[in-house]
Amino acid sequence: MTTHHPLKAVTLTHVRYQRGDQLGHFLAWVSLVPVFISLGGFVSHFIFRRELQGMFFALGLLISQFINELIKTSVQQARPETCALLEMCDSHGWPSSHSQYMLFFAVYFSLLTCKEIGGIWKVRTKWAALFLPWSLAVLTMYSRVYLGYHTVAQVFAGAGLGIFLGGVWFWLVNSKLFCYFPLIEESAFGRFFYVKDTSHISDVLKFEYDNARAAKKGMAARKAMASKSS
Repeated sequence: MTTHHPLKAVTLTHVRYQRGDQLGHFLAWVSLVPVFISLGGFVSHFIFRRELQGMFFALGLLISQFINELIKTSVQQARPETCALLEMCDSHGWPSSHSQYMLFFAVYFSLLTCKEIGGIWKVRTKWAALFLPWSLAVLTMYSRVYLGYHTVAQVFAGAGLGIFLGGVWFWLVNSKLFCYFPLIEESAFGRFFYVKDTSHISDVLKFEYDNARAAKKGMAARKAMASKSS
């Protein structure tokens, strides 16, 4: 006789809400923001840009989530009673990993922006750059409580830990590890993957724009000379 084991969902993208609840539907998508940031943001960043600041940013988020899992396993605090409807009672709730992720992201991103590291945001757009991650963080916290995945205490515990770890990791990277960036750039790994650090450039977007246009004009000039000589 075949033994059927209980099924378990992949909780990374498994978000439930009540049918017909439009706010719940919206907040369910908000709960997936950490997934979008990780897969759509940092993976794309590594493929197309390979900036050391972005890579260490992502590394910090991974370490933060690892710490979250260690704490959850140690404390083993249950989720709220609604976990039965969500089929999530076999996992622990304290602290909220979603809240921790988003607050870590908001703190680190805000410090990068305020310190003008990388020079991506101009002064007139800084407020928008700061508003977006914090608004998403607050919405994510609210969504976890509204949808029944966490209690208020679990959400605030994750938020507090995320703020603390985000600040500590930013200080560690930009005060202690930053001096090793040139070594990483010149290493076999850095040269193979074209890893770079542009923290010293005041306006990265303008720098890349100007260099791309200059390279295009230079290529056009060389082609024109080659056609004339032939």
